[in-house]
Amino acid sequence: MKLLGKVLAALLILALIIGGAGAASFLYATRRPFPQTSGTLRLSGLTGNVEVIRDAFGVPHIYADTPDDLFRAQGFVHAQDRFFQMEFWRRIGQGRLAELFGEGALEQDKFIRTVGWHRVAEAEVQMLEPDVLRVLQSYADGVNAYILPNADRLGFEFSVLGLIGRRWSPEPWTPVNTVTWGKAMSYNLGGNMDHELARLRLIERGGEALAEAIIPPYPDDMPVIVRSTSTPAGSEEHRTRASRSPAPGAAAELYRIHKAVQRAIGLVHDPGIGSNNWVVAGARTTTGRPILANDPHLGIQMPSIWYINGLHCRVVNDACPYDVVGVTFPGVPGVVLGHNARIAWGVTNAEPDTQDLFIERPNPANPDAFEFEGKFEPARIREERIVVAGRDEPVVIRVRETRHGPILNDVLDELEEREPLALRWAALRPGQLFKAVLMINRAQNWEQFREALRYWDTPAQNFVYADVDGNIGYQLPGNIPIRKNGNGRAPVPGWTGEHEWVGSIPFDELPSVFNPPEGYIVTANNAIVDARRYPHLITTDWDYGYRAKRIEQMIQARDKLGIEDMRAMHFDAYSIFAGELLAALEGMALELEATASAALSTMRQWDRTCNVESAGCAIFEVFWRELSRAVFTDEVGEALAEDVLANGTHSQIALRNILPDPGAPWWDDVTTPERETREQIIARALDRAVQFLEARLGRDHTRWRWGDLHAVTFANQTLGRSGIPLIEGIFNRGPFPAPGSMGLVNAVSGDPETFAVRSGPSWRAIYDLGDWDRSLGIHTTGQSGHTYHPHYDDMIPLWLRGENLLLPWTREAVERSGREKLTLIP
Repeated sequence: MKLLGKVLAALLILALIIGGAGAASFLYATRRPFPQTSGTLRLSGLTGNVEVIRDAFGVPHIYADTPDDLFRAQGFVHAQDRFFQMEFWRRIGQGRLAELFGEGALEQDKFIRTVGWHRVAEAEVQMLEPDVLRVLQSYADGVNAYILPNADRLGFEFSVLGLIGRRWSPEPWTPVNTVTWGKAMSYNLGGNMDHELARLRLIERGGEALAEAIIPPYPDDMPVIVRSTSTPAGSEEHRTRASRSPAPGAAAELYRIHKAVQRAIGLVHDPGIGSNNWVVAGARTTTGRPILANDPHLGIQMPSIWYINGLHCRVVNDACPYDVVGVTFPGVPGVVLGHNARIAWGVTNAEPDTQDLFIERPNPANPDAFEFEGKFEPARIREERIVVAGRDEPVVIRVRETRHGPILNDVLDELEEREPLALRWAALRPGQLFKAVLMINRAQNWEQFREALRYWDTPAQNFVYADVDGNIGYQLPGNIPIRKNGNGRAPVPGWTGEHEWVGSIPFDELPSVFNPPEGYIVTANNAIVDARRYPHLITTDWDYGYRAKRIEQMIQARDKLGIEDMRAMHFDAYSIFAGELLAALEGMALELEATASAALSTMRQWDRTCNVESAGCAIFEVFWRELSRAVFTDEVGEALAEDVLANGTHSQIALRNILPDPGAPWWDDVTTPERETREQIIARALDRAVQFLEARLGRDHTRWRWGDLHAVTFANQTLGRSGIPLIEGIFNRGPFPAPGSMGLVNAVSGDPETFAVRSGPSWRAIYDLGDWDRSLGIHTTGQSGHTYHPHYDDMIPLWLRGENLLLPWTREAVERSGREKLTLIP
């Protein structure tokens, strides 16, 4: 993308100069894609008038008489505000980015075509029930009604690409395009392979003891979402049979392959990412009704991944049952997270283990046939033709699929000389996710909500629930495999039949809670169950529980909680880990230079809260990462340290575990002839932290601020990552000082080396079941995807300050907050 950026910058400057009008031409070109949002527009296919009422932040509430009209209008509105984003997502799912972005996107396309998201989506659409397909088609018709007549004004990004000959015209949107994006999100949210491969590499390097020291088991003192589960007879044996370990040295190679896959797709998992949701029963709230809070955390991007939307049948009945408000994905009908007239729901990622690698044994006489239980089976062969901008001929790849899935060796250079590896992944079979979404939107009670989740196959999520009758609940849905043997942690032989998936965890055996005696439910990617008592393997890799523990502390600290309490909890940046680590330092005899001693004093006086003005937080966040490296880098080596140290809450628990023990072997630096003590290693880490901070923030320690180190830039996913300031300045916003950090409730997580923010709360919502009109929500950027539009970045200041928008529900409240009204007519 950097070469493309240089060309774009040069051509953009040239175009503005040649155009003669300079700033005026630029102003016209950037404003031309802005859509009409008031008055009257004709939308073909409607059976009646549809009203679109937008508030001061461009949030639309759509009112229609039929589901067909409602979803047609939603597609139209999404396309008005976010079509470039929709097109980019569509091309990710299809493996067609190289058509617009050239060679730089080819590896992404090759992998995605090999895995076959689009092909699975096509099969899924063929299986959809007629009422679900009708919704997807109505939505697609609405998208097309906007994009086809407005082909030359759909986004300034298209104009910029046109300057270098990347000619583009919109293709009709189809239901397959919607379903394909579900597969992309499933990949982003559906695996725990980072931890599995990191653990394998540690075992290769120093054995089980090293692996368990750096990636410890889930702590006994951290919360578990579902506290009461039982183990049927025989389940322990099923759960603990080991997988085949890879050959010596293979784990590092597999890790490189995994990272290559993530880079190829462009959906890199941030180890510090985290999501929160909680629901509190009416007995513990100031309203006497439940309050539900949710903040799913995702990678930072521009525009936001979410789009706030209200969908209202004017008369709610069996013929038109939708009346729902929340956030949507542009390109997808319905509301993903939100509430209707009777229930509210929110999610966090369950991070289940739904991906396995199978080592395949080819026939020596025929490399396209693979052994299974003593017989050779022919692979399914297909060709994929990838059009690449700047090439005269398409790139053709040959894909082989075994019974386990696509062979990755043919598309990843890192695997070219290795034994064939096939990817089995739960999302590579057709599912019914979109049926589940629509059923949730219509659900009126706990039973209907759970019935909807029976169809939510992937990605598996932690759902919390509340209803106006006062009930609260939790349900884990999802297609989570049951393995004949093993735990999915390592590649397994594909030819023996001993490691096959033999089904999925039955829905009624998935963890669930309804009206727990505590009066609240909290999930924060922490352990769902006590793995020692639950009969099935969900995963062995959870977030380590600091966020969940802090949320529980705040709930328990008050007899009654209100909306403002929930808002403050969302923005809470108190570090339990900091309190634990600094308490462990008390009484230690540390020999420190004057600057390091002053830094330690600042940390000790600090209130353990990571706001943007905090010097104590800046010192602590650098110090604990330096301590992680100082303790373990000598054992793991520099290359492995970069991947497994200081970049996740596992590193925090690793330090917490050894700090009380001065005799722990990890304190000694094995690369020196001396035997270092705990105190020496801590002093070394503090000295390094001070050196880092002086280099980044200056020698005047009184001017150190967390926000000067920990900043967020909302970057456009394509042109905003060109590496050229001119282009990035058009599409990106920031950097802005950002509060929070990894492991905090306000989990705004930064790169462990630079501290630049990579992920954070993508949507903060609080639903008041006593008065829907008092509900609150905010996403990261703005409703519009058009740069320089007033609603392109108007939510950023609110998000940074922990503020929210009101989410009006009743027609009266929507009209009071309305600023523009567009009437769509047949």
